[in-house]
Amino acid sequence: MQGKIETTVKFAVPEEIISPHYCERLPIGFPAHLTKGGKGLMCSPEQEPSLYTAHLPEVLDWLHGLDKPRPLEEEPCEIPVLLFDREMSTESLLFHYDGTPASARLIRNFVGLFKENIRESKATIISPCFIPKSKLKEEQEIVQLLTQSTRETSFIKFNFTRIGDFWSYAVKHKCTLLVTTKYYQSDLAKVLFHFYKGGMWYDRLSFYLSY
Repeated sequence: MQGKIETTVKFAVPEEIISPHYCERLPIGFPAHLTKGGKGLMCSPEQEPSLYTAHLPEVLDWLHGLDKPRPLEEEPCEIPVLLFDREMSTESLLFHYDGTPASARLIRNFVGLFKENIRESKATIISPCFIPKSKLKEEQEIVQLLTQSTRETSFIKFNFTRIGDFWSYAVKHKCTLLVTTKYYQSDLAKVLFHFYKGGMWYDRLSFYLSY
C-alpha cells in the first residue's frame, strides 16, 4: 500500500483514509476512540507507527471503484493494519493460529499492543487438527498467553484452509475482531470485495492483519 504517511512503507490504499498510531501499547479505550472517529494516537511519536487503522467501508468503496481488488493483493507493508466497520470492538476475538512462526508472532504482538483493551474479551483460537509435534509447545504457550490476557478463552481444532472459512465462522458466531497474518491479505481482500454489503455481511466485524 503507498502513501506519504511513511515513505518507507508501501501503501496501495489512499493515505487520506489511513490513520497511523504511534503507541507501543494502545491506551485503554482505544476501540471507542476509533468508533467515535478518533484519528491517530501519538503515544511515542519518536518511533515508527505500531499500527495503521482504516474505516473498512471507505476502503471497500475505494476498492469497488476498481476493476479488481489488486492493490490489496500486492505485497503488504510490515506494519499491522486494523480495518473496522460500524464500530471497533474487542468483545469477541477470533485468532487464526496455523503453526507458523508468523502466526505465533502475530498473536504475541497483538496481545502486547492491545493488552489494556482485551482484559474483558472473549477469545477463540482456531488451530489445525494436525500440527507437528515440534509446534505443540508453542501452541500451548499461545493458548496460555490468551487465557492469561482475556476473560475467557476457547481453543478449537478445525482444518480451515481458506480465509473465507474464518470469515464465515466469525460472522456466524458474531465475533468482533479476526486476527490473522498478512499472508492471507490477498484472499481476505477478495472475500470482502465480493461479499461487501451482501446478505452475510456483519458490520461489527473488524480485521487485524500483521506478520
